Amino acid sequence: MNPQTSDGRHDDDAALSEFLASLMDYTPTIPDELVEHYLAKSGFQCPDVRLIRLVAVATQKFISEVATDALQHCKARQSSVVKDKRDKLQKDKRLVLTMEDLSRALKEYGVNLKHQEYFADNPSTGMDPAPRDE
Repeated sequence: MNPQTSDGRHDDDAALSEFLASLMDYTPTIPDELVEHYLAKSGFQCPDVRLIRLVAVATQKFISEVATDALQHCKARQSSVVKDKRDKLQKDKRLVLTMEDLSRALKEYGVNLKHQEYFADNPSTGMDPAPRDE
């Protein structure tokens, strides 16, 4: 065996052991119970908390990347608004995540998301046009 290969493997094993040990002290955003529930629902049982937290960290990273990509789609969509509407948008700089933005971001990761025709993508959809004072 080549000594460099065994030293490199030893370093990788030590780094992995250190990372797994650090997961014991880390509290992920996604609770262990939730991860355990969905893992059990898919048929996976594991008593090791470190593995549960590793899945939680990977899930958290995935959600973060999708949210960041959806934000970029939202910004791109709002920057391509017609110039006449630009003055109105300058007053209201809120960013609103739409299903279109989310489905575009998820599509980049191989997840196809489609919503039903009756899905309200606008907060004012389904509301009366103006309240009546009687």
